[in-house]
Amino acid sequence: MDFEALRKYSALHPKPAGLTLQYGTAGFRSKAEQLDHIVFRMGLLAILRSKAVTATIGIMVTASHNPEEDNGVKLVDPLGEMLHPSWEEYATQLANAEEQELQKVITEICQKAAVNLHKDASVFIGRDTRPSSEKLSQSVIDGIQVLGGQYHDYGLVTTPQLHYMVCCQNTQGQYGKATLEGYYEKLSKAFMELIKQSHCSGESQRHLKIDCANGIGALKLSEMKPYFPQELVIHIYNDGTKEKLNHLCGADFVKVHQKPPGGLDMKPNERCCSFDGDADRIVYYYKDTAGHFHLIDGDKIATLISIFLKELLAKVKQDFKMAVVQTAYANGNSTRYLQETLKVPVHCVKTGVKHLHHKAQEFDVGVYFEANGHGTVLFSKAAETKIRQLVKEEKDDEKREAAKMLENMIDLINQTVGDAVSDMLFTEAILALKGLTVQQWDALYTDLPNRLLKVQVADRRVIDTTDAERRALTPPGLQEKIDALVKKYKLSRAFVRPSGTEDVVRIYAEADTQENADALAHEVSLAVFYLAGGKGAPPQP
Repeated sequence: MDFEALRKYSALHPKPAGLTLQYGTAGFRSKAEQLDHIVFRMGLLAILRSKAVTATIGIMVTASHNPEEDNGVKLVDPLGEMLHPSWEEYATQLANAEEQELQKVITEICQKAAVNLHKDASVFIGRDTRPSSEKLSQSVIDGIQVLGGQYHDYGLVTTPQLHYMVCCQNTQGQYGKATLEGYYEKLSKAFMELIKQSHCSGESQRHLKIDCANGIGALKLSEMKPYFPQELVIHIYNDGTKEKLNHLCGADFVKVHQKPPGGLDMKPNERCCSFDGDADRIVYYYKDTAGHFHLIDGDKIATLISIFLKELLAKVKQDFKMAVVQTAYANGNSTRYLQETLKVPVHCVKTGVKHLHHKAQEFDVGVYFEANGHGTVLFSKAAETKIRQLVKEEKDDEKREAAKMLENMIDLINQTVGDAVSDMLFTEAILALKGLTVQQWDALYTDLPNRLLKVQVADRRVIDTTDAERRALTPPGLQEKIDALVKKYKLSRAFVRPSGTEDVVRIYAEADTQENADALAHEVSLAVFYLAGGKGAPPQP
């Protein structure tokens, strides 16, 4: 390794004194001006990771739904999945090393992870539309070049597109072609094949209004438009030409504020959806004739796809194990509907995409969605092979037709990560195939009223949780207090969990009425404030 070049280049990307950042679920995120040394060092780390696993690694420069002045960076592992947890620690160590320790830390990582420095290395790079992203991705390239790695810079892409490219590259094209055209062709072809199988005439054209959060989603959807069949007519709003990224728009804004984004005019009963800033989340919504806003979040998307897949799986008569994976934030009525009406097993895991993805891998068909609209479906290798075989060999028409639909779903779904474009296409296909309106979809079940709050604390680590974050182990007395408060309200539950990124404790409560959900959330926030070291004034109702 050329330590002289490392020292020289590292000096061009100096670490601000006293700054420490943690690699979390979403990689590193911070104000853009604090990230130059971080992205340079992640270029270094991606090369080490690539040498360790002899595969192409991805680096995405984005801060997703954060404000435009923030940015971030995350690494993508060989099959398009999140970076391995042991390497998250290496990322944090490398990011926070002082200039003079850099060489030592790199050497230690190489020893611990058995990195063979003589192996070739290659990295795929992508970035979002933030003003700071281009310069930061140039710093990534500096890091890659210091260690003599190969790279391909895809430039502006959605986060899921980069995950997809990495997976295609490392499966030698089995998953698809590692180009944007390859991505557009694979998804649009599967979508068209599905729509073709729709026997109900229904609407001859499906109109959909899409809020693209003034982000990358708008650019990529515009590029993809020519690939769509004429049955699908998309109208793009918040395309980034006028307003700031994620400002008063995008999936996160709509979900948190439970109201439509700015910049999109909704007429009654029109189907609308919002992507987030890097297009890996989606939520749907509409306004009824009385002008009331209805949000259709990740839980309801998961329910729609579960209904569809369960019917198809029943038709192909194979013994496939299907399950839905949720977090504690999933609405109680969605869990009830899935378990009691659909009779589909539901598993609850800790918050964070990697926990959901990992659990979903245990089933032949694993559906996972967070309420915020991030999710996808995973098919086991065995299930996929069997389904493709049935399409070729099955004599029974109904079985073969169902297998064909499943095969198209497998090709339409981006199995590497939640993907707003792919999720939007399969949702549109299912609504068309089942002849459902947005209102009928929404009416599958009614969400229990809920409230999210946060309380500032001196140290978030005083709260420790168990049972997929649904119960608090510490501080002493907090869980007992929550249990007592929950007993006061009908159909209620509440839980608290420390934030992964800041010294706040997040509180979720649901109950039979909005008034009760609000009251319960407030009482729990007071309990957290007094028992877990709240900062400032006590929470006000």
